[in-house]
Amino acid sequence: MKNLLKLEGLALFGLSIFLFGQLDYAWWWYPLLFFAPDLSMLGYLAGPRIGAVIYNLAHHHAVSLGLYVLGFLLGVPVLQLAGVILLGHSNLDRVLGYGLKHPDSFQNTHLGRIGR
Repeated sequence: MKNLLKLEGLALFGLSIFLFGQLDYAWWWYPLLFFAPDLSMLGYLAGPRIGAVIYNLAHHHAVSLGLYVLGFLLGVPVLQLAGVILLGHSNLDRVLGYGLKHPDSFQNTHLGRIGR
């Protein structure tokens, strides 16, 4: 099951690159903004429960797709860009084994435990 989820994440990462290619932004915006969603880890400064909520919001598929679709419908390309970046980042995270966080610890994810 874990490998199937990683393959799905890889496909969605590829989709994010394809969708980015449809936007009118220079190619360097994608790698420049790619790690911006990891700023959500700062939520852990307020504790593991709040940190997990903030991190999970920034790495949730519904948020990334919602931003992209909202940007498309409203004609606001920067929202589409934000959605594409969130989609690509969160899915590459999942390919690498970093899943959505449980509220007890950053290392406890829906894909299993990170580290030893």
